[in-house]
Amino acid sequence: MEPNTLLDALLDEAGMSRVGLATRVNAAGRVRGKQMRYDHSSVIRWLSGQRPRGIAPDLICDVLATRLGRPITLDDIGMGNPARDQASAPLGGFIERSTALWRGDGQQREDLQRAPLITGMAAIGPVWEWENPPDDLDVSRAGNLHVGRTDIDVLRVARTHYEAMYRQAGGVATRGRIVRFLADHTSPLVRGSYTDATGRELHRAVGGLVAVAGICAYDSDAQGLAQRYFHQALRLAKASGDRAFGGYVIALLVNQAVFMRDFRQAVAFAEAGIRTAGAHISPALATDLYAMQAKAFSRMGDQAAAHRCMLLAEAAAARIRPADEPAELGYVQPGLVEAQLAEALISLGDWTPAQTYATEAVRAQAHARGSVHRLATLATADLGRGNPEQAAAHSLTALTLAQGQESQRLRDRFTRLRRLLAEQGSAAGRDAVEQIDASLSLPL
Repeated sequence: MEPNTLLDALLDEAGMSRVGLATRVNAAGRVRGKQMRYDHSSVIRWLSGQRPRGIAPDLICDVLATRLGRPITLDDIGMGNPARDQASAPLGGFIERSTALWRGDGQQREDLQRAPLITGMAAIGPVWEWENPPDDLDVSRAGNLHVGRTDIDVLRVARTHYEAMYRQAGGVATRGRIVRFLADHTSPLVRGSYTDATGRELHRAVGGLVAVAGICAYDSDAQGLAQRYFHQALRLAKASGDRAFGGYVIALLVNQAVFMRDFRQAVAFAEAGIRTAGAHISPALATDLYAMQAKAFSRMGDQAAAHRCMLLAEAAAARIRPADEPAELGYVQPGLVEAQLAEALISLGDWTPAQTYATEAVRAQAHARGSVHRLATLATADLGRGNPEQAAAHSLTALTLAQGQESQRLRDRFTRLRRLLAEQGSAAGRDAVEQIDASLSLPL
């Protein structure tokens, strides 16, 4: 079930407790000759996504409408047409759902933290909606707060700030901060008043922030929540009209699909990103999408397709001009494609070229987080070549660089390295295992 963030937000706006809502719904039912026994637990189930039977949803609308002094519909309380997903909803409804999610996440609602990964057509739908018409003809909005250029500039600065914080401190440490910024500062802006032109810039800036929030959720291993943020960012990309930004969000979904071992979906999403951008695709984006396709194909055991995508990734990397790339694609730094291709070759068991690519990736300068991943890849290749001493040394260098970062993904890398080092049984490997164990013993 999908957590009902809309109902939660309306309860907060109405200043009504869960017991208060249940009591008022029971009273409204008695007026209609219905005996109802809803209580605090009933409302918790509604907030978790359960839709009550019979006339109860209509009574909830009536109770909230009376309290708030305006009409409230089934869609407003998150109990409307279940077939309508967030990606295909009208923009106004999408904004209400998005801001409700930010608020619920900021409150650390347990049902959101544990939200399941969306699968099947519901997972594919947002990508299809982004790729295909109709586009938004007018994104202007009438609200109480006027939105101008200064507001948008602040959002852009905030995205850069939180992205840097994520790279330095990890997604676990950064996530709460960016979610609070979305809930407290960004929500009033997207629900404010702006022209079509300003609205497109606003949605582009907000989309950048939402994407970083998704990255932080992914790094915290809240995969279902991360996916919902990525879907939001993709819808905002469509509202902005910025196809390049949408392609970047597609790359985030591809990366998550690879991590979740849904390799066919990763390939399909990457193809959608490449196809939609067409001849105008950013070289950095093409590099990343082709490299991740290579990883997906390699893990499916399709060597020919993996090698084809590796060649395409290297060709695209040669065309990158950093000054011409969107700000979000700054992560496609020198050495990234080599690290990605090394991982693809490791999956294929091609240890010698994997070690060569991984060594080239480590030699290129990167921020600390990127260097940790590259060194972990090199250590894995070292072990595949039968060099446990080198692997242990590279693992310990990565461990030093990872100090101060709170990231479930980095912990996963070290957990895998620990297992591989322990299997080798060398003295250097045992020492590295002990130090990794000491680091992993610290809770996030």
